[in-house]
Amino acid sequence: MRAFHSKLPDVGTTIFTVMSQYAAEHQAINLSQGFPDFDGDGLLKERVNHYINTGLNQYAPMTGLPALREQIALKTEQCYQRTVCADAEVTVTSGATEALFAAIMCAVKPGDQVVVFDPAYDSYDPAIRMAGGEPIHVALTADFAIDFAALEAVMSERVRMIIINSPHNPSGRVLDESAMQQLQQLVVQFNCWCLSDEVYEHIIFDQQPHQSVHRFPDLAERSFVVSSFGKTFHTTGWKVGYCIAPQAMMSEFRKVHQYVTFSTSTPMQAAIADTLAAKPELWQDLPQFYQQKRDELRAALAPSRLQLLPCEGTYFQLVDYSAVSDLPEVEFAKWLTREVGVAVIPISVFYQQPHEARLARLCFAKNSATLIEAAEKLCQL
Repeated sequence: MRAFHSKLPDVGTTIFTVMSQYAAEHQAINLSQGFPDFDGDGLLKERVNHYINTGLNQYAPMTGLPALREQIALKTEQCYQRTVCADAEVTVTSGATEALFAAIMCAVKPGDQVVVFDPAYDSYDPAIRMAGGEPIHVALTADFAIDFAALEAVMSERVRMIIINSPHNPSGRVLDESAMQQLQQLVVQFNCWCLSDEVYEHIIFDQQPHQSVHRFPDLAERSFVVSSFGKTFHTTGWKVGYCIAPQAMMSEFRKVHQYVTFSTSTPMQAAIADTLAAKPELWQDLPQFYQQKRDELRAALAPSRLQLLPCEGTYFQLVDYSAVSDLPEVEFAKWLTREVGVAVIPISVFYQQPHEARLARLCFAKNSATLIEAAEKLCQL
């Protein structure tokens, strides 16, 4: 039999799957994979049942249900004062990961370079390589800001795309207006595209505005902006996301999208459209909702020997465990799961090059009882 040639020979099962399985094996509290242990809104679920039971169970249009695309355009204008065309510039996808993949596949050609900031979400690099591109990894600073001197040093006419993620997974930091202005200048100067992963756009704290690409006109006209209803509505298992891009870029995006998933769950799209129209407070109140959870976890961990790093957005809290253990991050995460009963994510897996820190990521998208029980175990370290 002919040997199978892998396009991703160095890629295994994601750390999120590995740690969730390890948590299940050891009956540990799972603060590793980023999903809530509480449910979505009642109206949202009722509308899904309604549409299933009334027969809305066939293919949706490839680009997404018109009602949902119109609600997405309306929300974008309300949030960021940017007008987008629901018909030509918005596409509903089967999760944000599919949108990220489609954007990379449509824009990156063999030999193109794509800048990725480490620590980086793990789907970026494989998608770039499958498109024939070359990932250029630029490390963020020690406090997880863009090192613009390092970024400018790698920029050239070969750079086709820069990928950003704010609020940032795994660090929980956000890009401010100054950083976005600098990024906009570089994208224009080097005539490249931006792929902005904004799945945590509504999970941002301390009354900070989200500095979306949508707020920067010269950047927006060169960007794919990706968002996620799974994060916004606590329904990560539904895998419904979307992408917004200028018409010419979206036309190419849709050529890939139609051959990856073609279309996304019809009754779920309809339910989300209804919920966006009827209950905008679900996304408007999200910053306060998750800030309370962030603060609850931080307060519960205050007596511990873990150092809590700043958390400005997302539902992830980074901790420095240097005072607790000298184990490397992956070994520490497995030890903590096995011996203490709390599963976390090691940050080293988000880097191309090894780093010296001792950091772990905790997910606080959990009920209070879960957070308190986990904190009690961690305070015993």
